[in-house]
Amino acid sequence: MKGGLKVPRISLILVGFVCATVITFAYVKSPFLSYWTPSQDHVFQISPDFKVKDEEVLRERNRVEKSEENMKFKSAISNSFMKDNVTEELITNTEIEGNAGIPAKVPQKGEDLKALELKNSSRDQENEVTAPVNSAGGAAENMISTLKNHGCNSAKGRWVTDDSRPLYSGSGCKRWLSSMWACRLTQRMDFEYEKLRWRPRDCEMEDFTGVKFLKRMENKTLAFIGDSLGRQQFQSLMCMITGGEDRPDVLDVGREYGLVKARHAVRPDGWAYRFPSTQTTILYYWSASLCNLTPINASNPVTDYAMHLDCPPAFLSRFLPRFDVLVLNTGHHWSRGKLNANRWVMYVDGVPNMNMKIADIDDAKNFTIHNVIKWVDSQLPKYPGLKAFYRSISPRHFFNGDWNTGGTCDNTTPLSGGKEVLQDESSDAGAAGAVKGTAVKLLDITALSQLRDEGHISRYSIKSTPGVQDCLHWCLPGVPDTWNEILFAQL
Repeated sequence: MKGGLKVPRISLILVGFVCATVITFAYVKSPFLSYWTPSQDHVFQISPDFKVKDEEVLRERNRVEKSEENMKFKSAISNSFMKDNVTEELITNTEIEGNAGIPAKVPQKGEDLKALELKNSSRDQENEVTAPVNSAGGAAENMISTLKNHGCNSAKGRWVTDDSRPLYSGSGCKRWLSSMWACRLTQRMDFEYEKLRWRPRDCEMEDFTGVKFLKRMENKTLAFIGDSLGRQQFQSLMCMITGGEDRPDVLDVGREYGLVKARHAVRPDGWAYRFPSTQTTILYYWSASLCNLTPINASNPVTDYAMHLDCPPAFLSRFLPRFDVLVLNTGHHWSRGKLNANRWVMYVDGVPNMNMKIADIDDAKNFTIHNVIKWVDSQLPKYPGLKAFYRSISPRHFFNGDWNTGGTCDNTTPLSGGKEVLQDESSDAGAAGAVKGTAVKLLDITALSQLRDEGHISRYSIKSTPGVQDCLHWCLPGVPDTWNEILFAQL
């Protein structure tokens, strides 16, 4: 048939089809044939042996990269420490000798790492910081904390008017507030300064109430240790908690801390009060220099006093285990005139200071601040719940002279010199350098207080001397209330 398939060609096609079928069947069943063809697993998947080796290589590479990053991080911190070598060299190589039973010792650099690793572990759990802390210790913790709270620098912001202020009456808080600082009881007639409130730039600062403060400080003790500006902050806080009201339920527990008026003394060395409803204790101890003071000749009623620059106050070392919040400050008593008036003689290592590098008053102050902060930092691992702060210097506003040379602060117009702080760094570089690398936090109040020259006692002091104005202390209610609001926000 024309165009049809011939029988031989059909037969060849059938034979080929059958052969193909047989070969396919044999391939499936025969391991011999399948041996020559790679399986699907080998075609599309990496051999398990090679996969393990590759993962090990990747892990090793990641480990090396992380190690290099950590080395860079440590190097960065190390470089930041170099800036303070001039002021810290003496301190890091100096032990605080125990005086008057004070078991005080600043850890050396080799010791710092282990102690600070323990401290960082407890602080990380408390602050819920999940980033790892390397061997740089407290410095790494402060850097991580700064990154975490980058959007809330309480020292950066502006003053605003708030008609709900003040938080207490300056004429009514008579139990807690010294009359010499209650400007409502003086001849001053302008009180616009009481209406100002500090507003941080990048966050809302929590409103302070006495109820919230006592709840947060339930079964806890807050201690202020410092000079008369620390006393102002203490009195301010007592007025803020009570709303300026006389609270008969609040107990005077000064005797528990040895804070009783000595014979012939004008006042005790401090005060301590307890709120029974929450068992909250607030106390203040006067230590203008943050040094331990001991009489050189105890039998002489007019003896000089050894001012141990390398020892914390005996009160601090004795009662630190009882504190939950500690606020330290010093600064304005560091002048040659005040040292001479108080008959204070600088001592180091238990003997009169012969080190000319710290013979200068400013160097001695810096030396002392570094030492007391490092001592507190060395104690923190023993007390994981303790929060320690060093408050930066409160600015003075004497114009055209000093306190004893006709200096004045007559301005009564709030914020005439500006109302905003834009800088990131503290205006108190010494305080910032002292807390650097430690778990002691800086309560930075210098720059925001610098804008408030109208808030001082000025010429309205009850015990004023003609020609002498108080441009150091503040009217209360006033600027120290803001210091306590910032403190409250950090508890």
